[in-house]
Amino acid sequence: MTEQWELSPPNLLISVTGGAKNFYLKARLKNMFHRGLIKVAQTTGAWIITGGTHTGVMKHVGQAVRDYTLSSSMQGKIVAIGVATWGVIHNRDKLVDPEGCFPAHYSMDTKSQGKLSCLDNNHTHFLLVDDGTNERYGVEIELRSHLEKYIAREQLGHKESGVTIPVVCVVLDGGPGTLNTIYNAMLNGTPCVILEGSGRIADVIAQVSGLPISRVTIDLIQQLMKKFFGQEYESFPDLRIIEWTKKIQDIIRMPHLLTIFRVSEDNQGDMDVAILKALLKASRSNETQGIESWRRQLELAIAWNRVDIAETEIFTEESQWKSSDLHWALFSALVGNKPQFVNLLLENGVELRDFLQEEETLCKLYQKLPSCFFLRKLERRIRPRARTVKGERISLTHVSDEVRHLLGKFTGPIYHPSTLTHHLSMSVEETSVTVSEFIQHAYSPLRQNSAEDQRDAGTDLFLWAVVQNNKELAEIAWEQCRDCMSTALAATKILKKMAKEGSDADQAQEMLELADHYEKHAIGVFSVCHNSDGERAQKLLVRVSHSWGGTTCLRLALEADDKNFVALSGVQALLTQIWCGELSVDNPVWRVLICIVFFPLIYTGFLVFRRDELIQKETEKNEETVTGSTFGSHLSVHSVQRMKPLGCWSRLMGLYSTPQVKFYLNIVSYFAFLFLFAAVLMIDFQTTPSAGELLLYIWLFSLVCEEVRQLFYDPDGFGFHKKSKMYINDLWNILDVLSILLFILGLVFRLTTELFYMGKIILCIDFVVFCLRLMAIFTISQTLGPKIIIVRRMMMDMFFFMFLLSIWVVAYGVAKQGILIHNDNRLDWIVRGAVYEPYLILFGTFPTNIDYAAFDINSCSMNGTDPLKPKCPVLNENQTPAFPEWVTVLMLCVYLLFANILLLNLLIAIFNYTFQKVQDNTDRIWKFQRYELIKEYHSRPAAPPPFIILSHVYLFMKTMVLCKLPIIYKEFKNKLSKEEEEELLSWETLMKDRYLQSARQAQSQSTERRILDTAQKVTTITERLEREEESSSAAVLKRLARLEEQRFPVPEEKVQWEVSFSCYMPTYYASEDCGDHMDGSEPEALDKYRNPGGRTGIRGRGALSRLGPNLNLDLVLTRWRDSERSVLEYLAVLDESRGTLVLPGGPVDSADQLPATLKRTLGKKLYETINANVSEGTKVFEGYMDDSRNTDNAWVETTVLNIHLDRASQVMVDVNNMVVSGHSGLQWQEVSSKTRLSSDQRHSLRQVAALHNRKF
Repeated sequence: MTEQWELSPPNLLISVTGGAKNFYLKARLKNMFHRGLIKVAQTTGAWIITGGTHTGVMKHVGQAVRDYTLSSSMQGKIVAIGVATWGVIHNRDKLVDPEGCFPAHYSMDTKSQGKLSCLDNNHTHFLLVDDGTNERYGVEIELRSHLEKYIAREQLGHKESGVTIPVVCVVLDGGPGTLNTIYNAMLNGTPCVILEGSGRIADVIAQVSGLPISRVTIDLIQQLMKKFFGQEYESFPDLRIIEWTKKIQDIIRMPHLLTIFRVSEDNQGDMDVAILKALLKASRSNETQGIESWRRQLELAIAWNRVDIAETEIFTEESQWKSSDLHWALFSALVGNKPQFVNLLLENGVELRDFLQEEETLCKLYQKLPSCFFLRKLERRIRPRARTVKGERISLTHVSDEVRHLLGKFTGPIYHPSTLTHHLSMSVEETSVTVSEFIQHAYSPLRQNSAEDQRDAGTDLFLWAVVQNNKELAEIAWEQCRDCMSTALAATKILKKMAKEGSDADQAQEMLELADHYEKHAIGVFSVCHNSDGERAQKLLVRVSHSWGGTTCLRLALEADDKNFVALSGVQALLTQIWCGELSVDNPVWRVLICIVFFPLIYTGFLVFRRDELIQKETEKNEETVTGSTFGSHLSVHSVQRMKPLGCWSRLMGLYSTPQVKFYLNIVSYFAFLFLFAAVLMIDFQTTPSAGELLLYIWLFSLVCEEVRQLFYDPDGFGFHKKSKMYINDLWNILDVLSILLFILGLVFRLTTELFYMGKIILCIDFVVFCLRLMAIFTISQTLGPKIIIVRRMMMDMFFFMFLLSIWVVAYGVAKQGILIHNDNRLDWIVRGAVYEPYLILFGTFPTNIDYAAFDINSCSMNGTDPLKPKCPVLNENQTPAFPEWVTVLMLCVYLLFANILLLNLLIAIFNYTFQKVQDNTDRIWKFQRYELIKEYHSRPAAPPPFIILSHVYLFMKTMVLCKLPIIYKEFKNKLSKEEEEELLSWETLMKDRYLQSARQAQSQSTERRILDTAQKVTTITERLEREEESSSAAVLKRLARLEEQRFPVPEEKVQWEVSFSCYMPTYYASEDCGDHMDGSEPEALDKYRNPGGRTGIRGRGALSRLGPNLNLDLVLTRWRDSERSVLEYLAVLDESRGTLVLPGGPVDSADQLPATLKRTLGKKLYETINANVSEGTKVFEGYMDDSRNTDNAWVETTVLNIHLDRASQVMVDVNNMVVSGHSGLQWQEVSSKTRLSSDQRHSLRQVAALHNRKF
């Protein structure tokens, strides 16, 4: 079955048994059975096994599958297997195909089946049992029993944990055979769920289930059987009743296997809950040891993925769980991707730290990763040569290497190599890890004893969930993380890197969405931290995170390109503080500039230092402290004394070592460099370099040394490859390199006599590049910095525009040059005429050589021999141009129209679009790029060029000669002490909890109104459905209740009048308004009327108005919604008694007139108008209707009449006025399969749709 039908093995087997003949279920019980059966099958992955025929309990199962599966989005997820006898199947010859046919095509024909039975076509699969006999029922029982026993012996989920597939028997109705089935099933340990109210033996057992054995006597069983079996009881011999009594007594002696589902009991809940509780109750009693019993129940609940059952039945006060007892369950829930169970287990005492204490646990989790991009990368890393080799070793070191590749080489390994090698098999045949292996395996330590090697279990689990792009599990794990902000930012980096390297576009998009989600988490946590304590929040940004390879939050955000996070006010406040260094951020720029020139002012208080601000704040804080405590006073004095003001030298060094001051000094130095460069080029460029030019060379050499220092300075540990790539990706660095290379080239040419002038030209061009580099000074400005970004984007637009413009320039230039000049072989003048002159025309330079008026023969060379003059155009004998003037003028007009007007305005429009598009993001981009500039000047020596060369000499001696390590500044990477880090992480966890709480509140508030509206709608719909299912009206309910109680049971095969039924003795019934005669008499008039549908089990008029056919007419008024006839609509009316929509209709004396009951609905005028046009309507259906009110002598015949209304007719206007008024309950509804009508009326509507050529 799993191979041929490709079915997944079941987690539960539901064997439905009971009455094989048609029986009646009350609406509420039927609805609960259908809904509960499908729900338990959907949620647990169960198989449903029945007898497979379209009768009795099998028919109800088929209806449940049809109503709740085939018409919903869950189609195909229910497995309903029918095991039927081949010899009793009607139309079985249609299933035989010599060439084979899958799936088989079968049509039910219940009217002509006779003693045979039709297969229920709502089942999904069938097993047909053939022993060579015909019309012999029950042949399949033995095979079905063996099949259920075989499935029950299989391991649940192919695991070797000892838990087999559970089996439950659900019983509806049934006779003596069903009693034997229940008895044998319970003897085999199979729990049974019996539906009280379904009839016969099910109700007998339900009535005695709560009684003591002593009270379950033969007399009581006889009374109950007489009550529930009716006339069938008379055929039961006393000996069989005694036997059945004994079996019933044995059944109720096994209460742990017996569950009675009573609709009236509120504590029983839904049908699906009753089935699962019955299994848990049986499991609980079968185990001798308490913990083993609870464990088996939990394993079943996890396999079924029913958190509600585990929450109410397993995690109770009776069950005592330790964290270690649930480790296997957490492992199973994680591997099975059941986040709700993971949450439940964590809430009930599972400690992640204990769960991941052993390295092998995490290794096994990575082994069980589902097929994903990270797993494929891991396999390629482990098996670079032979991917099919079995037994390849894997350890967390491999995971660490791959994660480091995703994060970047600036991080260290997140898992340090252990002394033991842990390996897993990556082959396909050995990818499963059993729960028993997981429990019994001996593990080795994952973490070392040092503080830096202590891993956070939440972070480990989060990483495992993130690399497989599992949002739900990652969210649960992230809530357990301590270093939550670094973890969220690391996730964004990992996900964006995997999205970039992956080839699946859909998966890449999901990864980017998850990355954005965790960037928002990081933003939320940091915002709460910054609002609570800005100083602590800034410490979190630059704190060294041991969980992520010794990097920082700020570095992770920059590497992940998390611009929204870096643009936060708290992050920018930190960058501004680093930019200002020892100076206060509140100092105006003009004061800083003045102090740079007149530094003694720093000793007068003209410039505020940050140390002074901290001392002042500390003093004010101590003054606010409650006095009177000797200890408090001593503490205040001690804290003030600990923070001393800066000395004279410290203030001076603090001023000139500030990145802000370094930047201003470098700007002044750069302007001086450009001034010197310009002076040399224009005034002092001699054959022998002058003193000024030599100074220029020294100045440039200092700039080269600084660029080299920037290239090799790597405090973050990126490595030379990554650092050089970052260096080249910066536009300003590219300009630096270009300007230096041009200068060197120009210098080489300048020192050569032959190329002296060429060298000067190159240096002049280089001066332009140096001037462009000057734009970098604007990047620090909050006003001009974003504009630089816009200019860079517009330069990209300009590049593509120039390509488009060049087409027109070259097209016009070549055509003009060819018309005017004949065979000019001078390349420079060809380029001038074909490209340069057309380009100048765009800027207003009007050409003088395209018409005769401005022609001057002295301004050109006849044969092109004069290198300073263009070649003359072709001349006539009169020495005037011979070219057609009208052609050149027309070409110029067209060229100016397209190039000067169209294309230039297009460029303006492109620039405007780019500006509008980028303007909203420029501030965010500028804040992101601001970091690199601040870091550059923070690490830059204090002296500006050319004096910076002295600092370079000092750094060279210190690093290369003395071999001292470079200084790592705490402003960007701060390694805290163990106590301080623990305190900071605890505070961060608290802030994370606040953020999550506020986020949940905001989410609930934003959706509160929608939830209330939905709840109100659900309540209204539920009430309507209950009214529809339980009663149509009080009067009809009363009539039908009495009628059904007196109805004689008629088997399906005895329905037709042609079939002999000697014991058929139906009760006579007539409605109350005719005297309510029920004495069993048979008036002579009844013989004249016989129901064409067959026996119904009751005689007389019943609840109908007359004997014989009772005519009913359903009116289907249709219209087109619009003039294009795209949607067909019908007129429906709201039935207030049921709360549902129905077709307007009612009883009639003749099908040629409307029901009189519609006069109140449609109004007198509209009723008469439509009634006059009844003959123009189309009869869609006319005939016998299966109705619950039908008796042997009275039945319903329905005519469905369709009248299509013209949009412009007066009738349409009147109908629309009635609909708009809303008093009559009329509504226009679309003709579609989604309409909520009864099954008979839906069938009528389908025929109407076919009449108008519309799909239903």
